[in-house]
This record gives sequence, structure tokens and C-alpha cells, in this order.
Amino acid sequence: MNYRHAFHAGNFADLIKHAAITLIMDRLVGLPDPLLVLDSHAGAGVYDLAGELARKSGEAEAGVARLMADDNAPEAFRPLKAAVLNANRLGGLRIYPGSPVLIADRLRRDDEYIGAELRTDDFDALSQALAASRGHARAVHTDGFELVRSRALDSRQVFVLIDPPFERPDDYSQIIDTLQALLRRPKPASALVWLPLKDLETFDSFLRRLEALRPPSALAVEARLHPLTDPMRMNGCALVLLNAPAGLEAALKAAVDWVVATAGGPGGIGKLWRLDA
Repeated sequence: MNYRHAFHAGNFADLIKHAAITLIMDRLVGLPDPLLVLDSHAGAGVYDLAGELARKSGEAEAGVARLMADDNAPEAFRPLKAAVLNANRLGGLRIYPGSPVLIADRLRRDDEYIGAELRTDDFDALSQALAASRGHARAVHTDGFELVRSRALDSRQVFVLIDPPFERPDDYSQIIDTLQALLRRPKPASALVWLPLKDLETFDSFLRRLEALRPPSALAVEARLHPLTDPMRMNGCALVLLNAPAGLEAALKAAVDWVVATAGGPGGIGKLWRLDA
């Protein structure tokens, strides 16, 4: 796979995804049961915004840089902003913590994080990024969909993050198959799926296939920066949350609305609704 998340680190989509992850994690670790977190496509874990790939895209300037400069940003971003400040204790804005680090920093003694990454260079970087987790978090050099499906029946409470690069033609089908395995659990798992928004038909087709699985609780969150009329560009992003902790809707909608207002163009809109409603 050629996709490198370092190119997009700290962009508008990261802000939405990482706000949701921190909000969910902070609620799950407040429950008494041990937690297993499975990350299907973990990436490098930490990103240098001054590095070649990040500077080439400049996406962080319209994302995390604007967020950190806005003292009135929604409360939903507070945990993410705190993590970014902690990663840049010497000042400035150079280091951006990815999902693995945001999750690992919230683990309790009996919790576990397993992040799958197939790129050798990113796997090595991820292993190094997780080295400070005192063994609670680890990287595995394997297919992430297989990882999730193989651990779907774990007896602990489970939170699954699915964020593939969407370079393979079967990524959408793999997501559906993986969620189907999670829905077989006796105890429901929480899951967060990140999706690009290019054209409406691709997104609607995925939602129709998901609805056919009859998930007991599913929430869709959209950030459309532009109308979905040009399938050759990334017009926004979406999150689909299964069995998410209660009480997140208002915070997620505020985060999406801020991103659309800050980074979107004419016709941009934030949307949130329940698939099971």
C-alpha cells in the first residue's frame, strides 16, 4: 500500500476522528470492565508536522493549527487539544499524536491496545511510539481486518477502530464483513469506522449494506466540506459509530459544525443521525 497518513496528519478529518476517539475512550475507561482496543490500520502513531510529507500537503495548517489557535473551539476538542499540547511541551506545533497514542495514553492497568500495520516503516515507527505504554499497547505486523475478526469474541469490553486507506477495491466489503463478525458477540462491541466522502452513492451503498446487518445501535456523522458532486476529490469525511457510549451526539455535532465552518466551502454542511431510528 502506498498510502501514508503522514501526508494528511492533523487535517480536518483527523480532528473529527480524534475528537470522537478521545470522547469514546474517556467514557469506556470509566466503566469497570477491562477494555480491549483493536485498531485495524494504525499507521505510524506519531507524526512530524514539519516533516516532508506533512509540509508537502499543508493540510495541518487548515486543521490542527487552526484548532489550537481557537480558544473558543467546542468542548468536544478539549481532550485532543490537551494531547497535542502534551506532545509539544517544548512549544510550537510540530508533533501530532495519532489514534494509537491517543488511545494508549488512556489505558488502565488491565486494558490492552493492539494496532495492526502492514507497512514495515510505519510498523517500526508505531512500535517505537507505543514503547512508552509499559506493555499495555503493542503493534502487530498483520492484516488489520483479520486481526479484528480473530479477536471479535474476546470476553472483555471491546472498542474497534476501522480506518483503512481505501486503496483496495474490497475495503468497503472488508469493513462490512468485520462489523458482521463483531455483531455476533454476546456482549456488543463499540466500533468507529472512518470513511471518505467523495460521492453520495458510494456512501449510501455502504450504509445500506450496514443497515442490512441490523446493528442494534448505529450513529452516522458527516462533515461535508463541499457538495458531493465531484467523485474525484475528497469532499469530506464521515464516521459510523456502532454501540457508542450514550450522550455523544451534541458534542460530535458541535465538532463537525466547527470543522465545516472552519475548513469548508460553499455548500458545506455537518450532519448527524441514527441509522437505527
